[in-house]
Amino acid sequence: METGVRLRYQYKDPETGEEEEILIENTESRKQLENRENAMRLLRSQLYDRELQKRKAAQAKIEAGKKKIEWGSQIRSYVFDDRRVKDHRTGFQTSDVGGVMDGKIDGFIKAYLMEFSEQEENK
Repeated sequence: METGVRLRYQYKDPETGEEEEILIENTESRKQLENRENAMRLLRSQLYDRELQKRKAAQAKIEAGKKKIEWGSQIRSYVFDDRRVKDHRTGFQTSDVGGVMDGKIDGFIKAYLMEFSEQEENK
């Protein structure tokens, strides 16, 4: 008497649009219920591993876009003598040094978001 279990999991990847299939077979035990439970456990672990790989790839993509922490790669410079604060990524600058030091950075945020949205549109 065959008590093996075969699970087929089909899904469409929302990011790539590709259809993928995972096929799990289990014939370890003589009891069909145990084989089914083992197959489900294996399927869950494979789905979990795939999700981890996707998250690691997304994190690596974010990390690749970051600059190195070294001289000359600063994001923003504060020049108190000239009363000027400049964001080197976007070119936005203001003469309100005190306001920026008090947390009024809406102009910098808006400039960065505008720059980021333009980069996304050009991809």
